[in-house]
Amino acid sequence: MSEAQIQVFSGNSNPQLAQKIAQYLKIPLGNANVRRFSDGEVSVNIEESVRGNHTYIVQSTCPPANENLMEMLVMIDALKRASAAEITTVVPYYGYARQDRKASPREAITAKLVADLVEAAGATRMISLDLHVAQIQGFFDVPFDHLYATPIFMEDIRQRFCADGNADDLVVVSPDTGGVERARAYAKRLHASLAIIDKRRVQPNVAEVMNIIGDVAGKKAIIVDDMIDTAGTLTKAAEALLAKGATGVWAYATHPVFSGTAIERIEKSSLDEVIVTDTIPLSKAAQACSRIRVLSCASLVGEAILRVHTGTSISSLFL
Repeated sequence: MSEAQIQVFSGNSNPQLAQKIAQYLKIPLGNANVRRFSDGEVSVNIEESVRGNHTYIVQSTCPPANENLMEMLVMIDALKRASAAEITTVVPYYGYARQDRKASPREAITAKLVADLVEAAGATRMISLDLHVAQIQGFFDVPFDHLYATPIFMEDIRQRFCADGNADDLVVVSPDTGGVERARAYAKRLHASLAIIDKRRVQPNVAEVMNIIGDVAGKKAIIVDDMIDTAGTLTKAAEALLAKGATGVWAYATHPVFSGTAIERIEKSSLDEVIVTDTIPLSKAAQACSRIRVLSCASLVGEAILRVHTGTSISSLFL
């Protein structure tokens, strides 16, 4: 390991995950006082020396997205002014990622704006998990390590559904055409069949399932996605799959945004189980929902940090 030390700091968005990452690295979580002035302004004080060290800020830009984003920017600036050698922002959930292009005239491209803000603040590298669209990496001029929850989910799926090595009764489902590449990768590794939900979005956060491409009759359907927001698409997809003869529906999604009435929809749905990671901490309502199960991404992120620090391959994590 190089002479420069690893120091991991946490904002207020997901301190539990940051603590688990530090435990994986076998180091204490860095001391940082991240607080608010009475008018809501963010104030950050790094309470230990970082001079010449490789520092990592663990901060998801989950709700409240604007506050968590500003916290991260101020933390970057504090570390830069404290003479940290490297400042890597570890953003398990990259907010504003859905606005990655101009879908209609006079729209902002906020995924690019966030990238510009992070770089302008002084970050020297970015690590994130399951971006909504992979091309966001190109918005950065600093190194970007894009991690995938695939190894975490694949292990769970194999233990739950393929204990005998047989996946003949499984079908991996993409909830839309944009997620086909992800679903195909799962289906290929599991030697399972593939199905696609053909949906039409009538307005933001409102989707209507139109058709199912592929044979799901008599099979256990595994929906894979990058995030669950309002759960409208997910619950309608489950209904459509069961109507076409699926024997059960399970959903695997990396980011549990769970906004609006998402938890209520999941509780009333025909889903057998929803499996997510801890990139975003669950609300009390989500924690109380018996259909939601959390798998930790701490070891995956911690291993990526270790490999960045030692200059070894990250891509081999997913082979």
